Amino acid sequence: MSDLALHKYLPRLPDAALQEFIEWCVLEQAKAAECNFTPDRSKLDNLPPADYIPKLVDQFMKVKPDPIKAGLVAAIAGKEADKHALSGLAIAADFVSLYVKYLIPKEGSTREQAEELLTKASQHQCEKLTEIAKKYGVEF
Repeated sequence: MSDLALHKYLPRLPDAALQEFIEWCVLEQAKAAECNFTPDRSKLDNLPPADYIPKLVDQFMKVKPDPIKAGLVAAIAGKEADKHALSGLAIAADFVSLYVKYLIPKEGSTREQAEELLTKASQHQCEKLTEIAKKYGVEF
């Protein structure tokens, strides 16, 4: 996958792959934004992806290391995700990947440093999405 625009690939993935990608975003990649999230598994266990993903995203969105930045980033990610006009669980995967990516640049970074961090975060997301897709038999 050479195009870093994940929204083009998300609709091609089965729900289980989208769930795995979202989990990776909120549990692993979000650590780079100092957003250490531990989900309440008792509320998630044994749920199908259609129920699990919204509940996981809801739990994650309540964790805000910097509430002002998180609110601004959520608005930006939501606006961008809306433009992609996805449906189903791909919407949640798109929003979460954008939200986490935009949380990563730290306060006080120069524009160039922030753009570099965003590019690295996008590349990392693409690599992980490709890895998960292959596991589910989807090639990009």
